[in-house]
Amino acid sequence: MIDTPVVSTEQRTRRPDWLRVKLPIGENFKKVRSLVDEHKLHTICQSGNCPNMGECWGEGTATFMILGNVCTRSCTFCAVATGRPNEYDTDEPRRVAEAIQLMQVKHAVLTSVNRDELKDKGAEIWYQTVRAVKETSPQTTIETLIPDTKSNWEALYRMISGGQEVVSHNMETVERLYRNVRPQAKYARSLEQTRRTKEYGKRTKSGIMLGLGETKDEVFKAMDDLAENGLDILTLGQYLQPTKMHHEVIEFIHPDTFAMYKEEGLRRGLKYVESGPLVRSSYHAERHVHV
Repeated sequence: MIDTPVVSTEQRTRRPDWLRVKLPIGENFKKVRSLVDEHKLHTICQSGNCPNMGECWGEGTATFMILGNVCTRSCTFCAVATGRPNEYDTDEPRRVAEAIQLMQVKHAVLTSVNRDELKDKGAEIWYQTVRAVKETSPQTTIETLIPDTKSNWEALYRMISGGQEVVSHNMETVERLYRNVRPQAKYARSLEQTRRTKEYGKRTKSGIMLGLGETKDEVFKAMDDLAENGLDILTLGQYLQPTKMHHEVIEFIHPDTFAMYKEEGLRRGLKYVESGPLVRSSYHAERHVHV
């Protein structure tokens, strides 16, 4: 293991230079924003305050969030609104597919809020959305970043049976921090969901945020657990606190440490590791289709 620089406690509140991003500008960015607004679509780019929105939208791509923009979970890291959803739009698959066709997206990423109050966890809307995109844009490849189905495996299989090329489910953090970071989720259950997805025949993907107080050994264990459960692709990025009400940033991880994690992940059997301070689940997602 190599020694890497660590940002001191006194510097936590000030973002280091390596976390600076460009402001969203350009004609493509304006076009994507216009289409999203026109079709009354939700994107995790906006709801999650993603730092890469300018880059991705500037290239004419976006990650669409289906099943509304209110989540039934109260994860302490997430900027998406928590509450009791009242939106269930059966026409959403058509509108998402139409927008993707108009944007001429080559690789689409779809995600959603958790809909724990629904018997099927939103699986039918997931299936219909993927099918609609495939029918209107047959050349478009799809990644679906799906929620935890709470061991409803029938719902899981419906979610992933629409024809998408990549199925992602984020672990988000290491096992010890689950109770605080993901209070309504279970580490072992998310691992099982990844394993079942792989056994179904899909390319599997997951993501972990760093800087929440995890240790290097805990990250290594998460890598081993994911590899053992059939994970193909792992993304590692810096956690950024959305508001003062959310989990604080315990540490800003140096880029050299991210590089070390990438090497470790590959050494531990993962096929592809995207690791860097600004990496998010759907960052460079088009590269993950054929790895």
